Amino acid sequence: MSASLATRRALAALLAAGTLVGAAALPAAADDHRRDQRGRHSALVIGDVQYDSPHRGDRSHRALNREWVEIKNTGRNSVNLRGYTLTDQQGNRYRFPDFRLDGRSAVKVHTGQGRDTRHDLYQDRNRQVWNDRDTATLRDNRGNVVDTESWGRRGHQHRG
Repeated sequence: MSASLATRRALAALLAAGTLVGAAALPAAADDHRRDQRGRHSALVIGDVQYDSPHRGDRSHRALNREWVEIKNTGRNSVNLRGYTLTDQQGNRYRFPDFRLDGRSAVKVHTGQGRDTRHDLYQDRNRQVWNDRDTATLRDNRGNVVDTESWGRRGHQHRG
């Protein structure tokens, strides 16, 4: 009977250790995602924004590509952005192509023209989109708001 008692004690200690490790990992996993407006977890956020091209009014591709919005995937898993949209207050809209954003990575969405890569996407526009007072809104492929970022009169305001 003592072997059985020793086995049960060892098993209980092992289970208790597993519970502690799981509880310690939970805050890290929960921190991985934000909640969208419907309370669902979202790993996608709007990161940095370069809204005021140094050469405002210059319609060259180089100047237009200095204007961008960064989309970050803060989660561990990749996300396909196909059908997601990025809009401004004036109603300009960019619809993402079939594009997989790896976990813990980011992509810059440039206003001008260029060749899409893993880290840069291009809207193919011929004029600036982002004003010095504006709001960028990221929506999922169902039209639900995932994240917004505002700047201008009151400084940066981030609503996730």
